[in-house]
Amino acid sequence: MVMGRRPGVARSSWPIAATDLVGLAGQFGVALARVPFRRPWSGEGNMPHNVAVTVTREAVRTFMGYSSSLPIDEFRSVEMVLDDLCGFLLPPLVRSLGVTSQEDSVAGVAGIWYRPDGGAVRGTVLYLHGGGYVGTSPRMYALFVAWLCRLTGCEIFVADLRLAPEFPFPAGLEDAIVVLERLLVDGADPSRLFVGGDSSGGGLAASLIYSMTHTHHRAIAGVLLFSPEVDLLLDDPSISGNAAVDILPWNIPTSAYLHGRSPGSEPVSGAEQDVSGWPPTFVCFGGDEMFRDSISRFVDHLGKAGVDTVSLEEPGMFHVFPILMPWADASRHAYRSVAAFVHAHLPDTVSAGALGEVDESTGVAHMVNRTGTVGTSGPTPVPFLEES
Repeated sequence: MVMGRRPGVARSSWPIAATDLVGLAGQFGVALARVPFRRPWSGEGNMPHNVAVTVTREAVRTFMGYSSSLPIDEFRSVEMVLDDLCGFLLPPLVRSLGVTSQEDSVAGVAGIWYRPDGGAVRGTVLYLHGGGYVGTSPRMYALFVAWLCRLTGCEIFVADLRLAPEFPFPAGLEDAIVVLERLLVDGADPSRLFVGGDSSGGGLAASLIYSMTHTHHRAIAGVLLFSPEVDLLLDDPSISGNAAVDILPWNIPTSAYLHGRSPGSEPVSGAEQDVSGWPPTFVCFGGDEMFRDSISRFVDHLGKAGVDTVSLEEPGMFHVFPILMPWADASRHAYRSVAAFVHAHLPDTVSAGALGEVDESTGVAHMVNRTGTVGTSGPTPVPFLEES
């Protein structure tokens, strides 16, 4: 259920929403007109790749800037239209990947299950979607989650958590906690259970793990983080240094979510937590994103605490690139790396270290230890990583 359809959430009238959508289309036109002046052919890859990166960056940054300028009732109405559009366009693509989707609820929290079609389910992932703690919905993540489902062989529940400003911290965290607890009560094996999230959802996943370690939950199999927002202080050099090349707006808002909570407190900023009780963790992020420095510090923080950690930083890529550009080589690398990580941390598969990635030319799985050195585990084939 997208936020605009929740009881009590304000929405604008349809003429105002239509006007906003026309305005958004106009802003997209302006963004595309800027592309030729951005030297779109330059970058880390070949010309088609670089142009695609530039267009994606301009389009997403324009959408974020425009939508965040709207009053909240208008934002919710625009978001409803986008959610309906995703509900129409994405299901055929999900089915083409051999994945089924089903709207459901867990512990009263709505969401969508994604499951491999006709195959045994190897594990379960509770996925917390991003959106700056204020936006997006499980439907909008259908294609990305379907790829994760296909490559890992896990069933994935994307929880439709309450969002700010209508429901500030800790509402979303409370929803995540009850979903996780219900999954365990209903028989999910902790050794086959992962928690995942991107951007603000990655930050919320850190808050969830913090809650678990303080309530003596049994350890789960692992954590999967994509460009996680793990430090809400937003005072690292990359926040300003990468503002020109990332998709995020230069003025990243957090006050609507924090609602007076200190941004440096442990429950909301993973980089400030005692992470010694964390399960194995996979972290993926881009070298050009504004959160780069805080994520790097967080990875170092995990390593110093002795957490089994696999970190993947892709040069020249921006925030949540595997979601926005799933066809890119960097995104394919990220998909295979996270699938190898999940494979390595399931109890019936290779356990001699974290399989950080798979060499696509040889099929050799590589183990990345917490100091970042690489060794080879031999020509062990890793399921679910074949080219599609």
